[in-house]
Amino acid sequence: MKLLEITGGNQLTGTIRISGSKNSSVALIPAAILSDDEVTICNVPEISDTDVLCDILNYLNVENKRASESIVINPKNLENKEISETYSKKLRASYYFMGALLGKYNKAVMFFPGGCPIGTRPIDQHLKGFEALGAKVTIEKNKYTIEADQLKGANIYLDVPSVGATINIMLAAVKAEGKTIIENAAKEPEIVNIATFLNNMGAKVTGAGTSTIKITGVKHLKGCFHEVIPDRIEAGSYLIMGALCGNRLKIDNIIPEHLESLISKLTEIGVELEMGTDYIIVSKGENYKSTSIKTAVYPGFPTDLQQPFTTLLTQCNGKSKVVETIWENRFMHIPYLCEMGADITVKNQTATIIGSNKLTAKEVVATDLRAGAALVSAALIAEGTTLITNVEHILRGYESIVEKLSSVGAKIKSREI
Repeated sequence: MKLLEITGGNQLTGTIRISGSKNSSVALIPAAILSDDEVTICNVPEISDTDVLCDILNYLNVENKRASESIVINPKNLENKEISETYSKKLRASYYFMGALLGKYNKAVMFFPGGCPIGTRPIDQHLKGFEALGAKVTIEKNKYTIEADQLKGANIYLDVPSVGATINIMLAAVKAEGKTIIENAAKEPEIVNIATFLNNMGAKVTGAGTSTIKITGVKHLKGCFHEVIPDRIEAGSYLIMGALCGNRLKIDNIIPEHLESLISKLTEIGVELEMGTDYIIVSKGENYKSTSIKTAVYPGFPTDLQQPFTTLLTQCNGKSKVVETIWENRFMHIPYLCEMGADITVKNQTATIIGSNKLTAKEVVATDLRAGAALVSAALIAEGTTLITNVEHILRGYESIVEKLSSVGAKIKSREI
């Protein structure tokens, strides 16, 4: 087991290069098996989530090779086998093999996916889409068998604009007979990235990035070369860290338009930002003002940045509020922030933060991926040396976080316990 040891009080200055999007990569890797030929995906982050997906590819007899920031996938010898709980429970995104295998073979068998314990995470909208396409879903304890004689295009309205359901239905529909229309689709940039990949392979997908996606089924998908977009959540996390202790910290290789809701809030509280076409330079300001945020689907404030942003709000003067509308267990970092000296109360999915407070180092636990980012942010400004355990959650989503922060002046190291 690993822990992170972080000594606070150091300025961050220099450049952090943002990796490829985790949330895109974990869908692109399963999507690649829809091809009849070899595909190359570049700018893939080397994180444990992508490693697990490659393990699943190996299990399915899919040839795959990792190189620097890229992966080559050849599904010519793919075997459509039941994906056991051993694999599925390791990450939420394992469920994309449902849509990909169903789309390719009209059948997928796998166990319920795992992931961070941030709340109830049903897959009912995924299954609703599969059934609309003509599949029968059989659930036996935690095992899902999804099969169809033939998939046929359908009109599908999502009850909530779920990213996972939108992508999974796209994967299942690209080879279905006829036209599929997904209404109330999620609009995240990652969905546009997945649609571009499918179109590069020969699919016919339009409307990605809007609430209505149209898919005309094709019989074959071919190999292609595709690039993963920069990770907007990683970029946002480091921007927040820069707002806490940055001195002209450059966050490079980003798409600023993907971060507009965060940038707006950072500007509102008084963070110093210098905008470029593919970078932002951030410096710690003085006398930050309080504010309120409410998480929402894209382009609203991302739930994945709520937790690290809460740490920043502890350094703002006055009363701030955070309303979490996406996941009910997204405040598990708050007891640890309070142990470190924050003044935060939670009631009815709303956190009230009274700032500004000096933070003191403690031994804390990363209960989930973004809670871990919140605690790393707190440790960077806390007096003393903070120990963060359960860091496997952090390593799931932040490529080379120790190396990146060390390179800009943080005193951080990883060690085994």
